[in-house]
Amino acid sequence: MAGERQSANLADLLERILDKGIVIVGDVRVNLLDIELLTIKLRLLVASVDRAREMGIDWWEHDPSLSSKARTDRSGGDGRVDGAADRELLEENRRLRERLAALEAGDGATAAADTERSGGSERSGARRSEGKEAGS
Repeated sequence: MAGERQSANLADLLERILDKGIVIVGDVRVNLLDIELLTIKLRLLVASVDRAREMGIDWWEHDPSLSSKARTDRSGGDGRVDGAADRELLEENRRLRERLAALEAGDGATAAADTERSGGSERSGARRSEGKEAGS
């Protein structure tokens, strides 16, 4: 009977810890003749997933090795990409594909208009590549 009560108490304790969360902090320092060789700072948080989300901790949702959703987002498989830089790259990629399709279709006027709209950086890159071709 005492064993059953202890396991119930352990289950209650674990439930409380996961519900409230617990932080364990420790530092390990290795010194040799008053010279600090190594310092390890340990911070451990034990909490349920729901409690961690309430605290703003959700790194496992964005780690591709732990979340299939993060792998899909990173690869762009569903068209969603996080971050302004990634969105800019996708937009530039879309514009370049449109220009390439127009050039392949023989519609040089559309490609020239797209070049004018997109700015001089792409034009100067095209001039550099033309110069390399002419020099080779």
